[in-house]
Amino acid sequence: MFPSFKRRRGSETRPDITRDIEVAGKRLPLTIRQNARATRMTLRIEPGGRALKLTVPEGLPEREVSAFLSRHQGWLMTKLARFSGESELEDGGTIFIRGVAHRIERTGRIRGLTEPVIVDDEAVLRVGGAEEHLRRRIADYLKKEARLELERLVAVYAGRIGRRVRSLSLKDTRSRWGSCSAEGDLSFSWRIAMAPPKVIAYLAAHEVAHLEEMNHGPDFWALCERLCADTNEARRWLKRNGTMLHSIDFG
Repeated sequence: MFPSFKRRRGSETRPDITRDIEVAGKRLPLTIRQNARATRMTLRIEPGGRALKLTVPEGLPEREVSAFLSRHQGWLMTKLARFSGESELEDGGTIFIRGVAHRIERTGRIRGLTEPVIVDDEAVLRVGGAEEHLRRRIADYLKKEARLELERLVAVYAGRIGRRVRSLSLKDTRSRWGSCSAEGDLSFSWRIAMAPPKVIAYLAAHEVAHLEEMNHGPDFWALCERLCADTNEARRWLKRNGTMLHSIDFG
């Protein structure tokens, strides 16, 4: 199942090994990382339950890794069960858009648009296309909304501090909500489109602040709060609800 874990000389880079593992009939990506300082194996479930990470001592025999994973199947099933029920997207289900719960409604139109509407005072997301494409079309809509809002906010915040943004990209990360490179490349998780506007604004401010402060020191947080007055409230919201957003399975 896994290539041999051999000790490397000196400071040679030890590349991670990525494989799929089946847990309760569901295939999940598993990243195996060798660590020369590790004395035992450590298995971690990534936020949202969408991936696994296993840290192993360097040089550990492959059979011990396989045996460890087999012994922990029950533990994984129990832990991953808490994410089930939060990740099903279907006709009549619910999806959050900018913090507002929308009932999902398939229109039945093959080439129909995906659009939010209000029906009898209820927020509804109407989704066209075939049933098997429902989750992908919802994800595409969220990506579009995330880009529109983040590009607007980033332009405003970057202008306030006189910094240039080289690029803005969207990804489906498993844990981090955003990143900023020294060259001015900003990256965001498009799942933030499901969060309330104040939280989206905070995330944009957070990454823009890194254009000036490439750390998380006092000056960085002070700048975050100058750009977004709701920084502390938004951080608490993400801590409480971030795992739920990561757990939604868009296929």
